[in-house]
Amino acid sequence: MNGTVREWVAKAEGDFRTARRESQTADEPNYDAACFHAQQCVEKLIKAVLIHHEVAPPRIHNLERLHELLLKVCPVVVLDVEGLRLLTNVGMATRYPGEEPDRDDAAQAMAVCTRLREALLKLIDEDNA
Repeated sequence: MNGTVREWVAKAEGDFRTARRESQTADEPNYDAACFHAQQCVEKLIKAVLIHHEVAPPRIHNLERLHELLLKVCPVVVLDVEGLRLLTNVGMATRYPGEEPDRDDAAQAMAVCTRLREALLKLIDEDNA
């Protein structure tokens, strides 16, 4: 894994820890942050895989569109498109007033994020084995 990929993975792991902490805390949980950081974790990991395959990722946040780019370099990858859509929706919508995720939304975002995170990290690890 080159240094740039390592940096993207480190940023993604920071987002994962923040999302997990905020989704699990009983002390004033911030479900907006949990959903946002769950989306950010997956976005950064997809971009890390793209960079690993020498593709410069665009500056977009739509996980389905990033997945389409990923399929061009990893055609056998099958990610949960519904999960990608869910993370894009809850991660981006919660940035603004009017959308208030609850504990269930955060738990669902974390479950999807956790599954996708594992799959994406394997893509980088398998190439380094």
